[in-house]
Amino acid sequence: MDIVTRRAFPESISPFLLGKLEELKRRHGAGSWEYLSLARQYFHHSVESRDREDATFRHYDADLYTAHSGEEAFKGVERLYRRTILMELTTACVANCRWCLRANYQRFALKSHQISHNVRFFGSAPLRDEISEILITGGDPLTSIQRLEYTLDEIERHAPNIRIIRIGSRAFTQNPGLIHDDVVRVFLKHRNHFRIEFGTMINSPVEFWPESMDAIHRLQDIGIRFYLQHPLLKGVNDQLDILVSLYDQVRVHGIEPHYLFHCVPMSGQHHHRTSVDKGVRLIRQLTSGGHFSGRAKPRYTLMTGIGKIVLWDGVILDRDTARQRILLQSEYRLQDRLRYNPVYKLPEFSEVDAQGLLRVWYPDGEDDDFWEQPANRLV
Repeated sequence: MDIVTRRAFPESISPFLLGKLEELKRRHGAGSWEYLSLARQYFHHSVESRDREDATFRHYDADLYTAHSGEEAFKGVERLYRRTILMELTTACVANCRWCLRANYQRFALKSHQISHNVRFFGSAPLRDEISEILITGGDPLTSIQRLEYTLDEIERHAPNIRIIRIGSRAFTQNPGLIHDDVVRVFLKHRNHFRIEFGTMINSPVEFWPESMDAIHRLQDIGIRFYLQHPLLKGVNDQLDILVSLYDQVRVHGIEPHYLFHCVPMSGQHHHRTSVDKGVRLIRQLTSGGHFSGRAKPRYTLMTGIGKIVLWDGVILDRDTARQRILLQSEYRLQDRLRYNPVYKLPEFSEVDAQGLLRVWYPDGEDDDFWEQPANRLV
């Protein structure tokens, strides 16, 4: 398999995480699973600069570049689905996850006039008759509570059709100190206007730290809902007992299980990716073995170049073993995608079937002992 070169994605680890890494090393040892399950998520590895030739630099492309009412083009807006639109406020994060979906994206933070421009579009015809939900993401919106508050204010003023606001943030496990009184005030102000939900990521059972759970509970106490979506990561959480422990705690802390993702096939991430088949085996064991409450079961999902695809029966149509990829059947229609996003372009690795539904070739991962090889260890 040929390789491609990826631009350097800087290592960035918050003081809170550095403290937790030192604590885990002191208590369990630098070679322990407890320590490595966190270290492998955040420490840069030299292999990131080399990857398979079919690895992409974006997991999909659904940006809206067109102008609205003769004004400037949109910035940080994506649309793949009928009822939901996505807006990235900033690409800044508390810490850099090594498999970040936006590691190769252009760096930016939306200015006030750009936020207003986007939100007025969300509330305009014909979007106001379709869009009812917005995902505010980045980066991490909690890195700038002033920008996030301005966004919520603008949505309330100019897009009354938006009834559900989801916010993607990993701050709860990267720097829970960001959840201070001013953050609580912002959500108290808006909780009667929208249903507010936080989508967060917890990959290892060691991440249920008291400080992190206190921050989550503080927002839960004022009516904010939490759901979990996270990747399946080689050497971190790709064992049944680890996932059972993780979802046990998800249930205890009142977090809704949402997606267990197969790690996205982006450049520099191959060493984090198991095979799809291993994920299928794990999700079957996890959800059909009576290991924990049925209310804590996630859906195993692939983030493909055309959108998310849950692995139900019949989704895998074909396998190309020479190129190590899988053909997936979706229920997305090209005509719908173009209606939601007129500038959408069908990726070259996808096709349209006789019923007008999209199919996509998805690069598989592999089940090797990468993290056990002496040259690849972090210690």
